[in-house]
Amino acid sequence: MTAIPKPVEKGGDFAVAVVIPCYRVKRHILSVIDRIGPEVRTIYVVDDKCPEQSGQFVLDTCKDPRVRVLFHLVNQGVGGAVVTGYEAAIADGADAIVKVDGDGQMDPALIPQFVAPIFDGSADYTKGNRFFDLTNISSMPPIRIFGNAVLSFMSKLSSGYWDVFDPTNGYTAIHARVAGVLPLSKISRRYFFESDMLFRLNTVRARVVDVPMDAVYGDEESNLKIKKILREFLTNHLRNTVKRVFYNYFLRNFTIASIELLLGALLMIFGIAFGGLAWIRSAAAGVETAPGTVMLATLPIIIGLQFLLAFVSYDISSMPTRALHPMLAIRNRVRLHIANRAPETNLETSSHTAGT
Repeated sequence: MTAIPKPVEKGGDFAVAVVIPCYRVKRHILSVIDRIGPEVRTIYVVDDKCPEQSGQFVLDTCKDPRVRVLFHLVNQGVGGAVVTGYEAAIADGADAIVKVDGDGQMDPALIPQFVAPIFDGSADYTKGNRFFDLTNISSMPPIRIFGNAVLSFMSKLSSGYWDVFDPTNGYTAIHARVAGVLPLSKISRRYFFESDMLFRLNTVRARVVDVPMDAVYGDEESNLKIKKILREFLTNHLRNTVKRVFYNYFLRNFTIASIELLLGALLMIFGIAFGGLAWIRSAAAGVETAPGTVMLATLPIIIGLQFLLAFVSYDISSMPTRALHPMLAIRNRVRLHIANRAPETNLETSSHTAGT
């Protein structure tokens, strides 16, 4: 297994932590921990009020000194468990935090591949993509393939990351500095967690990169029930789409894309409303709609569609292309430098005043 190298600028090891949310994974959890390589410094097992008491089982049987077990008194969902692990890893000084499920679907041998783009400064957040190699998705149930395709398109709209796929993939890694600037308390605690993370990452302009991985399905039982979460996903994606567009194109900035969106939406609404009313009136009167009326309804729709496509093109081109965490490191060093100089500056000012 490839170990994470030592970055020169820190003069020490690149500290990698793994967070494993636990809920009904007692059969698989020890196997997952055993397969985590030496490149990982700390493993946080988060027992999310597991009815199988997975956390206590790990405490009683696991001998790996890297393991820390955290317990939730109330079930918070996979997102809540991951956030708890993030907060613990940040407090302990981790550099990169990898999230691995405890059901055995995610191969811990891939951890170096997820961390490498973060280590070399080309990404702030990496996530698995099970659709990269089309020859390896035959094991995935057809309903999951279709569902992921739909959810991926919805996620592109709501997050603004048009070049990522498989948004519900829970195999992820994040730089601790970037996790530290996210509003962790506001991120969805349930199954929408991964999709909501992408939306939150876009609000801070973080760089997201897909990591190819194979789909693995064994004897594990999924706690995800599509019918129960479908409405939640649709509602949350719509909400995040509106919020992202408002934040990026009207609150933080106002560009030509903002005008294209406004004009496109207004023209489309006018064309559809005008054409619909004209069709209803003609149908009620039993006559054909006049060609001029048809053109007056069609032309705004065509022009509005062109404006909306131009907006989407601008949105795609404005995806974050530079990693955020190197800039956060510089900011932190500047703040530390200013804080260290502050007492000296005050002392010099006081001495000068006294001499005067």
